[in-house]
Parts: sequence; C-alpha cells; structure tokens
Amino acid sequence: MDNRYGAFIDSELTVGRLGNGILDGMTFAVKDVYAIAGHSSSAGNPDWLRSHNPSTEHAAVVRQLLQSGATLRGATHTDELMYSLGGENHHYGTPINPRAAGCIPGGSSSGSAVAVASGSVDFALGTDTGGSIRVPSAYCGVYGFRPTHGAVNMEGVIPLSPQFDTVGWMADRMDVLQKVGEVLLGNGRMDEKVTMSIDGNLELNIENGGGKNEEEELENNIQKNMGTLFVATDCWNLVDPKDVSVLANGLNQLRTGADHFFETDIAPEGLKVWMDVFRELQGSEIWTTHSIWIKEVKPFFGPDIAARFSWAANLAGKDHSIAQNKRAEISNQLRQLLGEDNCLVIPTVPGPAPLRGGDLRQLEENRSGAMMLSCIAGLAGLPQVTLPMLSTNGPPLGLSVIAGHGQDLRLLSWVKEAWRRS
Repeated sequence: MDNRYGAFIDSELTVGRLGNGILDGMTFAVKDVYAIAGHSSSAGNPDWLRSHNPSTEHAAVVRQLLQSGATLRGATHTDELMYSLGGENHHYGTPINPRAAGCIPGGSSSGSAVAVASGSVDFALGTDTGGSIRVPSAYCGVYGFRPTHGAVNMEGVIPLSPQFDTVGWMADRMDVLQKVGEVLLGNGRMDEKVTMSIDGNLELNIENGGGKNEEEELENNIQKNMGTLFVATDCWNLVDPKDVSVLANGLNQLRTGADHFFETDIAPEGLKVWMDVFRELQGSEIWTTHSIWIKEVKPFFGPDIAARFSWAANLAGKDHSIAQNKRAEISNQLRQLLGEDNCLVIPTVPGPAPLRGGDLRQLEENRSGAMMLSCIAGLAGLPQVTLPMLSTNGPPLGLSVIAGHGQDLRLLSWVKEAWRRS
C-alpha cells in the first residue's frame, strides 16, 4: 500500500471480501478504532494500544462491507481517542493533506480522509461524534457522510460519546458514497419513538424498517425533489466573505433539485449557545466513558488532548439538566423544520483547512468554529452529507446538506441527482 501521505498506521492490514455485491472490486480502509480480527486498534494512543488485546472478530459494519464484495486495505490514523478535529497526533504524527499543501487534514478521521483523497482506496470508514467525518472531508476535498444517529450498527467500534457517536464514511465519488450507504443503511427507512427520561436525556428507540413495500416506497420518494431548501443564514455568516462565492456555486446547483428555497436563521440564541450545549453533554459523557481507563492506565496524552480530558473531568457529577433540556428543544425544532421532505444547507466548516503546527489557542479557535456548524446535526441526530467545493485559487471548502431524521438514503440519492443534473 502506498503510504507516502502517512494515512495508514497499518498499511499491511488486508482482509479479503467475504461475498459478492454492489461493492465488488472496491477497496476500503478503516479508522483505527474498528475491530478487525487479529488486529489491535490504537485509538491514536500508544497506551491504549498496549493496554488492549487484539480483536477476536470484525466490527459489524466491516463484516457488512466485506460481505458486499469490498476488500479491506489498511487501518488509518486517528486523533487520540477521537477527541479532536485537527488531525495532528502528538504520538504518530500528522497525515499529509494531498489537496491542501501545508494544511492540516482535519480529524479525528484524518487518515481515512487522506487515504481517500490520495486515491489509495475507493472509500474509507471513520467515525463522527462532533464532526470527525465532516471536517476532514471538507479539509481534504472529498465526500463525507454522517448518518442518522443509531441508523448504523456501532458494534465493534471504540466509543467516545455514545449519545452522539456514529459510524461514517468518505469517498471521492458521490455514487460510491451512496453505494456504501445502501449496504450499511439497508432500505433507509427508520421507525422511531422519542421519549424524555426523568433526568432529561433524549431516549431514542429506533428500528430499521424492512420489506418490499417499504423499499418500493423509498424508491418512489427519492425520485422526487426536496420540498424546501432552507439556507441557514446564521451559519453562512461564519464564512469568510472570500469563500462565500465558491460555496454559493454549490448552493445554486442544489437549488435545481428543490421545490422551494427559503433563507432563515436557525439559532436565534446564537450558534455558540448550541455548541456549548453540545460540548457540555459530549464532554460529560466522554469522561464517563473513559475515566476508569484513564485512572488505571494513566496514559500520556498530547498537550491539547490532555487539556480536553482535564476539562471533561471537571464536568463529572454536575447537573446537566439545563443542557439536556436545551438539546431536546433544539432537536424538536430541527426535526419539525425538516420533516421528511425538507433539507438544510450550511457550510461544513467556516473556511479551508488551517496551516499545520498552530499553537493550542489557534487549534481551539479552529475547533470551536467548526463545532458551531457540526453540532447542528449532532444535537438532533440528523444525517448530513458534505460535498467538496474546489476553488481555483485555494484549498478545498465543504458544503453540507442536512436532512430529516431517518432520511439518509433519500438524502444521498437526492444529492447525487442534484449534483449530476447541474
């Protein structure tokens, strides 16, 4: 495997296909958080690697892809315990962004984005909790998809914050992104019951739909235009004016596939408020998920990751009911806005990939800007596809489309058709 861009932590890892299907002849890589039989995942940290045994079986989604004809080629780099959006790993180095010289690749699925952008594989698996598929996809100029929360099996994937964690994938072609979705999402229909627990947490009980009638209904639905294309003006206001015109070209392409077009602010209280809600809930759960291992192993983290875990530790035992209730309010608002037929168009990130080697303050500023946009789908558990926008005079940008809950395959199909028609 060609590893000139440093995408792979294990470029020799190979698993042959286990069946035939729509992915016949394709190759894929996996972020080093997926269980592969006989392989020890590092989760981006040497102490995690030494304190965990090799996996005994493949992660559920890896089995699905192998059974659909794809061949696994390599495990890719990740930020430490997936707790970053930059892609600069203190221990293992930083993969080289093939499409933005001297810039970071984005994280935490940094290696997966670079593996796709460099042409080493046809597609790659990553994970997305707070933007870890969408941000590196935008920075490296590839297509990326974060599904509806709970729509894709997370069995055999190292967790970060389970209430936000999703499997995600990247490709350099929209049709490949969609085909992977067809394998991992089934027929794309989801039945959902939403309840509120005593402590204010959203409890989502989700079941995948099935049966021929549902498949026919889905096929009919994806041939239709989207109802209303909502453009979140408060999100677009975060973008540097020199980049707006590039993203606007992509927006105009998407408008051809929608019946209506409407501009609106989606966060009257401010996107920073939404981001703070997300970070509080995510940070609290991250500490709950990994505190026992951290206390027992006492791992060495890079400075930025160490500071982040220290911050998360301070959230332990505190009352998060205000944030939980605000999340429920935001989720209900967005799901009602989008329903089954509408979508929201936002910039994936505020601008192109920053230069490598920034100080901690710069890293945190970049992360906050990205999270103000990526927290939207995260808080409501919605599917989001990011599309590469390649400017003639600069590094890639990303344009995103968010659809209603459970509308994953419809979103992928609609975007592919809108992109093709333009």
